[in-house]
Amino acid sequence: MSKQSLPVVDLQAVACCAPLAVRPMDAEQAAAVAPMFKALGDPVRLRLMSMIASVPEMCVCDLTPAFDLSGPTISHHLKVLREAGLVDSERRGTWVWYRVRPEAFHQLGALLDLPAPEGA
Repeated sequence: MSKQSLPVVDLQAVACCAPLAVRPMDAEQAAAVAPMFKALGDPVRLRLMSMIASVPEMCVCDLTPAFDLSGPTISHHLKVLREAGLVDSERRGTWVWYRVRPEAFHQLGALLDLPAPEGA
């Protein structure tokens, strides 16, 4: 995996996108949304996201023991989630606390919204 930083996702660019079932995305829209899906495409990051989303906020001190990975590796995965616009973080003393950015998930959910099948 490359050590290059991902660009921070602009949630305004994601908000412009109509649901995939309504009309195809253009290249610029796809480039704006892809980092969010890429960040969630890793099993560790998906688990981290699930843990953070299940509570109002979570300390990194509670996330790290849940994995058989080093602290720096967990920090890297959290950085990817943060740069993808999926979580916010706040340092409080020694620890960093994470919380979901609900607007990012609402926008991703809206993007994936499909009409109900007829007769359902």
